[in-house]
Amino acid sequence: MPGGAVAAETPFVAVFRAYRDRLMARRPGLPEYLQEGFILPYAKKEAARFHALAAITAATLAAWLTWGYQLLSITAILAGCSAYYFFPFTESRPRLGGNQYGLFVDGFGLIAWRAIEDISLVTYSIRTLDMEELHIKLKQPVTSALLVDWRRLPIWRLLMRLPWTMGYDNIVRINLQPFAPPPDEIVRTMQRMWRYYR
Repeated sequence: MPGGAVAAETPFVAVFRAYRDRLMARRPGLPEYLQEGFILPYAKKEAARFHALAAITAATLAAWLTWGYQLLSITAILAGCSAYYFFPFTESRPRLGGNQYGLFVDGFGLIAWRAIEDISLVTYSIRTLDMEELHIKLKQPVTSALLVDWRRLPIWRLLMRLPWTMGYDNIVRINLQPFAPPPDEIVRTMQRMWRYYR
């Protein structure tokens, strides 16, 4: 940065850095994704979705500019919008994690351990695909369950993919397919932390 200025550290990075430094020193036998603290970014292989859609966008846009077929412009716009939606897969920032304060979900906030009623793994099938979700059932309304609320996103991120969804049943649902560790391992780790810290 110019003039030797240091970029401001975001709140979740500061919280997880303190947790990592104090509690999660390198230990033999601990999985790699736990070595730096329980912080999970999206798996690197998921970035292929964005790259494929961006390539389709570029190719169809170039073809439209060359030949002028309107169908190519529509294809370029649709592929570009889809690539924009999947852009978070290319970033290496944390999307899910936990520490002594609570459970962190990107774009949602830091949920206090005491505000969680249950953490479970739910598996369901869509045609031939098995989907696995982390379900976090809250004891109290979202506004009082969150220690830090990060649901207000910058306008340019509003249409990008978020790792969570939530209905009227007070359950936060997180699709575990985009993360590198096996879903059952993620859920077991979250459950252990919840039982310990609540």
